Amino acid sequence: MTQSFSINQSIRLLLRHLSLLWRVTLNDLKIQYAGSFFGVGWAVLTPLVLLAIYAAVYLIIFQIRISNLTPLQYILYMFAGLVPFLMTSEALVNGAGSVVANKAVWTNTVFPIDLAPVKSVLMSQIPMVVGLVVITYILLFTGTISWVSLLLPIVWGLHILFLIGLTWVLSLLTIILRDIRNVIALLMMALMILSPIAYTPDMVPHGLKILLVLNPLAYFIMAYQSILVLGQVPEVLDWIIMVAMSLTVFFLGSYFFGRAKAALIEYV
Repeated sequence: MTQSFSINQSIRLLLRHLSLLWRVTLNDLKIQYAGSFFGVGWAVLTPLVLLAIYAAVYLIIFQIRISNLTPLQYILYMFAGLVPFLMTSEALVNGAGSVVANKAVWTNTVFPIDLAPVKSVLMSQIPMVVGLVVITYILLFTGTISWVSLLLPIVWGLHILFLIGLTWVLSLLTIILRDIRNVIALLMMALMILSPIAYTPDMVPHGLKILLVLNPLAYFIMAYQSILVLGQVPEVLDWIIMVAMSLTVFFLGSYFFGRAKAALIEYV
């Protein structure tokens, strides 16, 4: 009975405090953007600047062309991959340091420490929301949106579950290894090139396709691009991998956090 509780402890706390988590997240978002001149505009500006750089490099310098995509569709294709990448990077970097940053509430029963990594993941959704709104608006304006876009919430939800489970693990490991956030930042720089943001999987040489197979972020990026821009339902195998990967990481992350947090409290 004790072991069963430990396995589900973080999930139970998450479900029990959903309303509180939502209120705290909204309040922290207001504080985060309150002192900024552009405010939430930075959530719009950052992905757009990176998109402009990507478009200039791949469209003008490298002159990349994809046969079945117009230049505008190619830009949207890149944007549909870039936005979830930025969200993932922000969620992992901030989520990894969330427990250390919230050590004052470690023993707080009103806002359990289990919710701190989850809050970081939720706060990282701002650029995701903004990016998806921009993409959807352009698709509607050009009349190229497809019914397949209705599958977007499923992929998005699986992506969030994956990130919550991963940040549960990383946030506790960061207590012992404070360099983890720096390692994540370097790893995300590498994944920006290794993920199919500005190129299709078919453009990857056969000998390097293993890099896509081993890159968990690639499955989500390809799913967003397929659903939003290509108007195609992701392959069955890709769905199986995303579901299995998300649920496994989510439940294992909950198990790890529930079992290890008591042992690591003295290191905070």
